Amino acid sequence: MCGIVAAASRRDIVPVLVEGLRRLEYRGYDSAGVAVLGAQDRPQLKRLRAAGRVAELAAQIDAHKLVSETGIAHTRWATHGAPSEKNAHPHVSGGLAVVHNGIIENHEQIRTRLTGEGYVFASETDSEVIAHLVAHLRRTSPDLLSAVCKTASELVGAFAIAVVSEDDPHVVALARKGAPLLLGLGEGESFAASDASALIQVTSRVVYLEDGDCAEIRPDGVRVLDARGIRVERAAHLSEMTAQAVELGPYRHYMQKEIFEQPGALANTLEAVAAANSVQPGLFGAEAAAMLKDVSSVQIVACGTSYHAGMVARYWLESIAHLPAQVDIASEYRYRAVVPDRRGLFVTISQSGETADTLAALEYAKSLGIERTLSICNVPESSLVRVSRLRFLTRAGPEIGVASTKAFTTQLGALFLLVLVLAKLGRHLSPQAEDGLLKALRHVPAALGKVLETEPEVERWAARFAQKQHVLFLGRGIHWPIAMEGALKLKEISYIHAEAYAAGELKHGPLALVDRDMPVVAVAPGDALVEKLKSNLQEVRARGGELYVFADRETQIEASDTVHVIRLPEHAGPLSPILHVVPLQLLAYHAALARGTDVDKPRNLAKSVTVE
Repeated sequence: MCGIVAAASRRDIVPVLVEGLRRLEYRGYDSAGVAVLGAQDRPQLKRLRAAGRVAELAAQIDAHKLVSETGIAHTRWATHGAPSEKNAHPHVSGGLAVVHNGIIENHEQIRTRLTGEGYVFASETDSEVIAHLVAHLRRTSPDLLSAVCKTASELVGAFAIAVVSEDDPHVVALARKGAPLLLGLGEGESFAASDASALIQVTSRVVYLEDGDCAEIRPDGVRVLDARGIRVERAAHLSEMTAQAVELGPYRHYMQKEIFEQPGALANTLEAVAAANSVQPGLFGAEAAAMLKDVSSVQIVACGTSYHAGMVARYWLESIAHLPAQVDIASEYRYRAVVPDRRGLFVTISQSGETADTLAALEYAKSLGIERTLSICNVPESSLVRVSRLRFLTRAGPEIGVASTKAFTTQLGALFLLVLVLAKLGRHLSPQAEDGLLKALRHVPAALGKVLETEPEVERWAARFAQKQHVLFLGRGIHWPIAMEGALKLKEISYIHAEAYAAGELKHGPLALVDRDMPVVAVAPGDALVEKLKSNLQEVRARGGELYVFADRETQIEASDTVHVIRLPEHAGPLSPILHVVPLQLLAYHAALARGTDVDKPRNLAKSVTVE
């Protein structure tokens, strides 16, 4: 959710901090701030904060002519306390400043204790207790890092912390537990950030901190201590993220760019089977052959868009691999009294790999004795990837828009490969069927390119939707989750209230909502359930509703004054969900444009949900 950038150098790092914050804007935030130290002979702490966008903070920085060699910066997404300047980070205690991502669960107890010690709190946040606690412990600690390590040991919850102090010039101290934090290695300078995208303008060499690590960055290098306080060496990695990958290019918004990147992103994700005649378990890791060969069931856990991908996969798992499958929202699964299948495969899905509820659900599953764990993720060094036995990395590239698009379609591609592997190991997939399904999967990127050509038609529909306040989405079978994803996209970025239903449920309640002011969107490929769906659509027409149908060449639905039809170029069989979600993404995008909302940074939402 929030974003952290920190730097220690012997040059002015204020532009680095500001640019880093700009590159983290996609994560979602409501305020921003910076704290820097003056020259080494006068290391006076200076702090600037703004309730609003990074541009407002940058204007303050320019007005104050801020220059520094050591500093921290932050974008905040409000949890404790309203979005305001007084609640914005950094928080200070004397000559010390702290930025924090995450939630401190025992902040009230610490606040009570520190108030008794004479500390005065100026904000409503849980984060301010960190500043006062570090300041308190620094009095009896040999250096800033020691004080931060002691502080981290007292905190309960999830956190990534960066601290600067007038007493420790040219040092930034850090701590990580349950929230992402990495170091950047430069020549004569060091950096830290919650996301590698914040540092690509200064370095591609990064060190991923492990859970429980504390660290410090200086101009001449970094020092890392593990959870036991023992100095350790964490491996440096060359980040694959490039500046070009996160540039907007010729597109109006990142969401539009990412929608149109889907053919390439899916092709990259499927590269391992681009020329293969069969699928192999090794796609999912060295242990996959042994761990997947006698799987008895599949449990999928995810949040938001990734949850919808899991729902699609359930249909594939049952119909192709003949395996019982369940799909749970991570925040529900982790608090459910689960009856574990210890021979089952536990699959987590996350774009960022840092989704707090998904990580917690995985730890819960492990505590129940489930050992066969697989993550499907877009970030190679994410927490989810590191704590899963098996993994499959989607190759969507950086996804900047808050409303996920290419992450979803690449997740579906990865899940289909998993289904084929499980079906093959379970002897439910003949060589002929395997060959045919692989060919169909490899064709999907090209088919996506054709689907994108429907954008002008979708844009005309979106102009009508922009005037509406409510929309109903319908789908049947494997396309019901796609209807859910379409409704989610529309509500996320256009702020139009949208609901999705399995079309067979229409007469069990939702039909009461249908009138001439309630558009009804139907996902209607020519599959085995299309005749059933047509009956449901007639129920809408009979009550004066207006239908917007995404069909394909196999669907025999004719257009009329109240039935609008866009036909996708081809029918993709079981892979149809990957094609049919794209025009729904375009519908949401163009409806949001017509309504004038912030497409890439919708209100109240964050890209990576790293707190519960």
